[in-house]
Amino acid sequence: MAYIDYYKILGVDKNATQDDIKKAYRKLARKLHPDLNPDDKEAERKFKEINEANEVLSNPENRAKYDKYGEHWKHGEEYEKAQQKQRQYQSQGSDFGGGFSGADFGEGEDFSDFFQSMFGGGGFGRSSRGSASGKFKGQDVHAELNLNLRDAATTHQQTFDINGKKVRITIPAGVYDGQQIKLKGHGSPGYNGGPAGDLYITFNIPADPDFERIGDDLKTKVSIDLYTAVLGGDVKVNTLTGSVNLKVKPETQNGVTVRLKGKGFPVYKKEGQFGDLFVTYDVKLPTNLTDQQKQLFEQLKNS
Repeated sequence: MAYIDYYKILGVDKNATQDDIKKAYRKLARKLHPDLNPDDKEAERKFKEINEANEVLSNPENRAKYDKYGEHWKHGEEYEKAQQKQRQYQSQGSDFGGGFSGADFGEGEDFSDFFQSMFGGGGFGRSSRGSASGKFKGQDVHAELNLNLRDAATTHQQTFDINGKKVRITIPAGVYDGQQIKLKGHGSPGYNGGPAGDLYITFNIPADPDFERIGDDLKTKVSIDLYTAVLGGDVKVNTLTGSVNLKVKPETQNGVTVRLKGKGFPVYKKEGQFGDLFVTYDVKLPTNLTDQQKQLFEQLKNS
């Protein structure tokens, strides 16, 4: 396996923080996403590269193995054991009369077979006794899924293309920004018949222009004119599921907040439960007043 510099692919330094890596990946993913580069094979290739790099470097444990073992990071511990066995083999000579046996190697399994089948070499000739080696779990795959707030508020299905396979998942209403879910067995294929890795999906939900989410509650603003604020009246308020009419009390002050119970965000995996919607009034003062209107305000001022 040829060495691939994942740091170079993401354009970050080897001492980059996890936050630096996350930002670099998101920036490149937005630029190279297939939806934005249809029929661009080079962009598709680079998109796969940055996903592979992010899969390794965004996971502190995988990153540590990569920094230590390079291209052998997925089987780093086995690689180290293999090197130790190689040194032991060389120090004791070659007159063993058979292969190693025990927890690390099956009975009759030659170390050189393990080393060569696992890492493509190691200074030993191939043995005629076979080439069985351990089974290893495949590499975990990490992906990000962008959702807008309204998508995150509804249960729906989405399909992914992972390692050439279509994976369809149902996203429950109420997922939050940064939440991660695991799909067991949907990662990279295992080695030598081992189990496949897992797929980790992290949800990225950017800020919404109309609503601010705080847990399961939502906050929004609605503009009312001075006359409605003073005399009272009705105002239309948008919610995630449509608009509602809200009664404005007379003499409502600017910045006053009212609560609409149950009109907030759906509670994750609790069907039928919702947070609240908090509506803050933004009173707009009239402009371009006529002389008569100004006189009326003067009368109010002096009364």
